[in-house]
Amino acid sequence: MSGAIERSGFPLVAIFLLIGVAIGPWGFGIADVGFHSPALHALAMLGLALLLFSDAVTLDTGQLRARKRMLWRLIGPGTLVPATITALTAWLLLGLSGPAAAILGAALASTDPVLLRTVLRSKALPDAPRLALRLETGMNDVVLLPIVIISMLLLPGGHTNVSTTATSGASVGRSLLGLFVLGPALGALVGWVGISALAAVRSHTGVRRDYESLYALGLAFTSFAIAEAVGGSGFVAAFVAGLLVAARDVELCDCFLEYGEATAEMLLLLTFVAMGTTLIWIGLGSLDWKIILFAVIALIARPVSLYPMLAGLNLNMRDRRLISAFGPRGLSSLLLALLPVFAGIPNAEQIFTLTSVVVLLSVAVHGGGTAYFLQRSGLLASPAAEVLAPLSRPALVNPEPERITIDEMRALQAKGEPLVIVDARSNRTYEGEPLAAAGSVRVNPDDPVRDATEKRLSQRATLVVYCA
Repeated sequence: MSGAIERSGFPLVAIFLLIGVAIGPWGFGIADVGFHSPALHALAMLGLALLLFSDAVTLDTGQLRARKRMLWRLIGPGTLVPATITALTAWLLLGLSGPAAAILGAALASTDPVLLRTVLRSKALPDAPRLALRLETGMNDVVLLPIVIISMLLLPGGHTNVSTTATSGASVGRSLLGLFVLGPALGALVGWVGISALAAVRSHTGVRRDYESLYALGLAFTSFAIAEAVGGSGFVAAFVAGLLVAARDVELCDCFLEYGEATAEMLLLLTFVAMGTTLIWIGLGSLDWKIILFAVIALIARPVSLYPMLAGLNLNMRDRRLISAFGPRGLSSLLLALLPVFAGIPNAEQIFTLTSVVVLLSVAVHGGGTAYFLQRSGLLASPAAEVLAPLSRPALVNPEPERITIDEMRALQAKGEPLVIVDARSNRTYEGEPLAAAGSVRVNPDDPVRDATEKRLSQRATLVVYCA
């Protein structure tokens, strides 16, 4: 089903929610996952930690420096203003306490990377909106997480119950120390030690790349566990460890994409299945005009406030509209709203219930509406299908992947065989390394068919492809 869903633009999240309904008490009755389920706790905590780590490790530090103004707008006022609008609405309209409203506002200001996957993978999406949305989804959670944790400390019972997410200490001061000092410091330490150790092993014996993927997951969970064990924020530690990996080790970053992101997405989608059994639907039973009005305001707060903030960033009107429109609220919002529930704070379930109503509305509006918009704009057309249609498809003599040595390549060149050397390194590696094979042609590995067609590479030559 995944191929059809990808082409239609229908949100994959909705499929997993429906799977949850099918196995839940309203379906076959196989499972019923509640707030205090150990399985949900493990999936949510590990999924959020890995989400933060993978967001950080896939960031291009060069792009961060080149787009500092855009980044500041997106994760500064572009994140905090919608959070403030949502929190004030919850406080005035729904009567929530100040700290509870702040948690709700912060959770619903998180732009969900899972719901954005189809949009971000569409190669026809302009580069500027894609970069802006990647930066926002990769960075705004680390801005919102401290708001959630600090607000938890201000709720009744929050001082002694936030050990699950921030610290085992009872004082606010120690909690803040763990959040802003211990978490970042331990994350940086684990990232630095881990990368240094890997570099030493690489230089002596070498490491299989598939095990490097597992090693990246080890860094994510190790940073989380060490920070939590000594009273720091494991989530902040995981994010900082990922940032250090992105800055110091390009090869591991590329390798992590092959396995780490798939693992993160698996955990996140399984969390959607777990929530889809009953939890995400419980808010529908208490709908009234106030909750519906709140959900609408929570969804429109971002596009209404973000669009004028993007002025002066060398973006055309269409790019500004795309960036403002593609702001779904999804699993990252639900995970942030679950933190006070897991901490055992009284009445925290209400925060999650309200968050779930907004997320369901977002899945319908952003999922369905965005798919319709992309189809009308032609952004969901498969680029591979477009460029392969006019090409002849010669039968492959050997369909298995082939390796070729440099000596074999030179022998083909000596015989006068048509041969093209293709540089298919990742963009991050290619931009950071000035050396390239003599006479090679650069092909973007994210969209090789389209790129090779535009460069008119011979379909009859031997393509010798190399990467990192």
